[in-house]
Amino acid sequence: MNRLLKIPVLASRAFSSSSRNLKNKVPEAQKLFQKDNGLPVHIKGGTGDVLLYRTTMALTVAGTCYSLYWLLLASMPQKKG
Repeated sequence: MNRLLKIPVLASRAFSSSSRNLKNKVPEAQKLFQKDNGLPVHIKGGTGDVLLYRTTMALTVAGTCYSLYWLLLASMPQKKG
């Protein structure tokens, strides 16, 4: 019976203390993204954003070329023989 009484106490401690240790990082992010450095907003985050952007663009171009290849192949008449 004593064990059942401890569970709500432990749960309330875990939820009440964990949410108060967070720091608001929004003002720092606003300063970073509003800085006038000539970069588009999707690249201002740093190296990780640049890598993600270039990977996305490479996959998009490769997928478009692959789709166009198969569309061209499907539009050609089949050879009988």
